[in-house]
Amino acid sequence: MNDFESDWSLLHDAAFNGHLLSLHKLIAKGYSVNLSTLDRVTPLHGACLQGHVLCAKHLIENGANVNVATVDWNTPLFNACSRGNTACVNLLLQKRAEPQGANDLASPIHEAAKHGHTDCIELLVKHGADIDYQVKHLGSPLYVACLGQHLESVTKLLQSGANVNSGKHLDSPLHAAAQNSRPDFVRVLLAHDADVNIRNAEGKQPRDLAPPNSDVEKLLRQGEGPTSLMQICRRSIRKDLGRARLSEVFGLPIPAELKHFLLYK
Repeated sequence: MNDFESDWSLLHDAAFNGHLLSLHKLIAKGYSVNLSTLDRVTPLHGACLQGHVLCAKHLIENGANVNVATVDWNTPLFNACSRGNTACVNLLLQKRAEPQGANDLASPIHEAAKHGHTDCIELLVKHGADIDYQVKHLGSPLYVACLGQHLESVTKLLQSGANVNSGKHLDSPLHAAAQNSRPDFVRVLLAHDADVNIRNAEGKQPRDLAPPNSDVEKLLRQGEGPTSLMQICRRSIRKDLGRARLSEVFGLPIPAELKHFLLYK
């Protein structure tokens, strides 16, 4: 059969529902693995959305395009990230799926950050996704994770070298944490040297957005003091190493406690 179909096919149905045996039989009968609906949805999109990694693997082995995009620019990788289907994300990246996605409207790392799928974020960064990728209507992945209040994802992004002050336009992640009144987020951001004096488009600092007399406001006021020597040293070492070489800290001939300090563990 041709690569383009107007309707949801039997192959789409088998992939979406994880019916591996049916998928085998349909492909053997001559169904193209790249069959596409009018919205350009392929069987691989469905398999990855639902987390059916064996179906996705069989489709790819038979020639499915791992970077095909729907009319909304959703790739199979974007779909897998939206549901936190780590096995599918790993498979797609190993098969050379583009970690940055096909368009800013469907960025896999932003989608993973939005839903707090930390393992997906880790795999994307490992395979070359830009950890500070700016999308005009979303901002940075770190900002998206702060807005969504996913602390584990925020921590992973920062440990992986994300720019702590990179947000959306002039709003920083610290602005988002203050506005959400989340002291736990504020502590993590401050520990990674977030700028407490940064101003947004309205000229407001993060503490201006915090509820009066709240724990968040107190933390932000404390953060206005001088940076400790330990923080300055850590910042300097991490800067000299660069984001791509942070993992080399584990190989340094220094105590484990110091390694953990440098990596914010």
